[in-house]
Amino acid sequence: MCELLSPRSNDWRHTLNQPRSTAIREARTVAPVPTDIGEVQTAMSGISSARPRVFTFDLGSFKVAALLDAVDIRDELASAIAAGQPPAAVLELAASNFIDQDRYEHCFIPTLIDTGSEKILFDTGCGDDGGSLPDCLQTLGLGPDDINVVVITHGHPDHIGGLVRNDQPVFSRARYVFGAAEFAFWTEGNAVRPARLANRDLFRRICTGLADRATFIAPGDVVVPGITAIDAAGHSPGLLAFLVESSGQQLLIWSDAFLHYVVSIQRPEWHADFDDDKEKAIETRKRLLSMASERRLLVAGHHMPFPGLGHVGRIGGSFRWIPVSYQLNV
Repeated sequence: MCELLSPRSNDWRHTLNQPRSTAIREARTVAPVPTDIGEVQTAMSGISSARPRVFTFDLGSFKVAALLDAVDIRDELASAIAAGQPPAAVLELAASNFIDQDRYEHCFIPTLIDTGSEKILFDTGCGDDGGSLPDCLQTLGLGPDDINVVVITHGHPDHIGGLVRNDQPVFSRARYVFGAAEFAFWTEGNAVRPARLANRDLFRRICTGLADRATFIAPGDVVVPGITAIDAAGHSPGLLAFLVESSGQQLLIWSDAFLHYVVSIQRPEWHADFDDDKEKAIETRKRLLSMASERRLLVAGHHMPFPGLGHVGRIGGSFRWIPVSYQLNV
């Protein structure tokens, strides 16, 4: 069962299904819909903007939740995700997909998986006062102490920021999983580009103190039975994706291998300014797109439009992001 949970619901298997007679009785008690334009305007004046932040579904015997930690509305789509491309090419791509050529929404979506024996959180969000990850967990009836494993896909601030608060580990009972190459890059290497120096300092301040409680893995290693690391380097030197499998069902968590649901997928060969190794990132995108498309995988993307879940299809000679609709409900 897949649903958008409200704060009043903390049961992952809570269902919206109810007896038909009950639904009809409740419908009959709803206040009449206003028909006068003045009444409509008055009714609408009390409505504030809102969006769901938790989306849950079953994957075989696993339970999965997409958690919307934050949303950032940004400008300069071309310079960020289509660096060096002619403005006309960016405009054509944007117009053909009915999106603005400059302004875009950037979501931050950690993934939580409950295997039945362990609760595994992939990335911890931004960690600042604007982050909603703690509230998302609370919506599910969980707190930080309920998390058994925290997997860090890579070391950028929007993935490690929620690891500590007031210099203390937030997930005090969890063990941590880092990619060995990624951890070494930030803590030992000297090849950090100038734009990432503040990131390096943040990683060292937050993550080095967690090393004694951490496992360091490489592509092909198993986090827990059913969850295997995949090489996704490029956006960061040691970025890991993960293939999740349960009862014959599969989910690919590709983290930041793709930064935009149109540009990164339909034009995987375009450079993104955020990528540390741009040519390697292109190679990774092409490989993961082929994998997701050929194997018809369900995909979770950290920066895809919420809930960040979809499939990759080949349409008209290129790849397309096909967001989930109702298929996880039935």
